[in-house]
Amino acid sequence: MMETIRWGILGPGRIAHSFTKDLALVRDGRLTAVASRNLERAREFADEYNAEFAFGSYEELLVSDKVDVIYIATPHTGHMEWAIKAMKSGKHILCEKPVGINLSQVKKMLRVAAENKVFLMEALWSRFNPSIRKIKQLVDDGVIGQVSYLHADFAFYSLDRDEKGRLLNPELAGGSILDIGIYPIFLAYLILGKPERILATSNLYKTGAEVQTSMIFQYDRAQAILYSGLTSKSEMRAEISGSKGEIFIDSRWHETQGFVSHIAETEKRYDLPTLGKGYTHEIDEVHRCLREGKLQSELWSHQNSIDLITLMDEVRRQGGITFPFE
Repeated sequence: MMETIRWGILGPGRIAHSFTKDLALVRDGRLTAVASRNLERAREFADEYNAEFAFGSYEELLVSDKVDVIYIATPHTGHMEWAIKAMKSGKHILCEKPVGINLSQVKKMLRVAAENKVFLMEALWSRFNPSIRKIKQLVDDGVIGQVSYLHADFAFYSLDRDEKGRLLNPELAGGSILDIGIYPIFLAYLILGKPERILATSNLYKTGAEVQTSMIFQYDRAQAILYSGLTSKSEMRAEISGSKGEIFIDSRWHETQGFVSHIAETEKRYDLPTLGKGYTHEIDEVHRCLREGKLQSELWSHQNSIDLITLMDEVRRQGGITFPFE
């Protein structure tokens, strides 16, 4: 691996801009190439972020010897296709979440990664957030005792968006669950593991896309109350409660800069700001794994991705959420 790890961006959309701004803050990483189906768009992105190469097709990036790892930033429906093609070309992959639309897709991707001996990680950036990592440590150390209740949501208003766009179009795997519902599900899984039973119900929009889903994850000695939606905004302040105390994660908890614990009538504030928006921390993890010759992260492993998509598949099944291409 070179001293500087060279990144390529496949799909220069909104999230790719945020990711690339953070990549510039990571000392041992550099954006060297960007690929779009529109060469002018690729050139504009490359010019904005000082990337040396701009490609007018995804295929050109896959065969380029100018990149070590590719960030797949397409809509959900492009993740499996382009990650697999890139891995078959020998490229390491950070794939935007969800890594695949369903369990079958994720298994195919992991199989190709293993066959080609390349690194693959789902870009679940919240897992690497300093506050989330600290909270996980406190819970595992028993600081708040036996966790019995967790609440997390993620919601914003988007019914005024283009119905043919990413969020409201079933043909693009639109809806709240894959886009933002993944976050509350992730937090419950991270803290409590896989539930024994799931109860889920969803509301669909006129396009057929799911726009509201409420979930209860039932555990032996705990419950998680989760919600995602596109019909209104929520506060997004998550709570984890145990037998000895509670943790309250600051608003927009999935990208939080801190949290508060309440233990034995004592309140303690933890301020753990991210570097940049927070994508820097998952980038650091990719770099660490590549430098150590690892093909997956211990913090967010292939099994973690399998478990997460399995939970989302069950939520979708109960909510009647299907996509035309499945």
